[in-house]
Amino acid sequence: MLKKIFFIFFSFLVLLVVVLIMTPTDKIRELSYRSLISQHQIPEDYLELYTEAADEYDIPWELLASVHRVETIFSTMDPLVSPVGALGHFQFMPRTWVGWTYPGGSLGEIEDEVDITELSLIAEHGGYGVDGDGDGIADPFNIVDATHSAAKYLADHGAADGHYEKALFAYNQSQDYVDEVMKYFEQYMEEYELITLRHVYDY
Repeated sequence: MLKKIFFIFFSFLVLLVVVLIMTPTDKIRELSYRSLISQHQIPEDYLELYTEAADEYDIPWELLASVHRVETIFSTMDPLVSPVGALGHFQFMPRTWVGWTYPGGSLGEIEDEVDITELSLIAEHGGYGVDGDGDGIADPFNIVDATHSAAKYLADHGAADGHYEKALFAYNQSQDYVDEVMKYFEQYMEEYELITLRHVYDY
């Protein structure tokens, strides 16, 4: 009996080690932050940025915070690039950032080495990239630019008129995504707790 119990325990340990080895480090980090940041918590360092961008585009800052939570767990993902090529703190596809009249794939990817931070290019193709901090470029990996860009996108797709679910579905065409963001949004509207993260992006 003891041998059987030992064998089961040893087999479990071996399986656990294999799973950890096969799991990418960034995925482990993501799961860790998901468990460390509870449903009602928001990083204090980003609150001023949320409210600034939300006021600029007339949307609730809680909605912006909820999108940030779901997209990159408040920018704790590393790297800030998804498997399908979405970029930065709020996970914009390159063609959404630059504009869909710019040539590229149907998912929003761009194959050539274009500088997607160039403001004239974004203006030419009607993209959603915004120079939020006034440094002359719109960079999805800049937390200020990305936050203002997300606020603009959500506002233009209905959030400024109170159509939050419509705006979220335009942002990511998945009802599961919409439901998850709305879960956080409703929580933050009711109650939230400000926390300090070990690592945040300066702005």
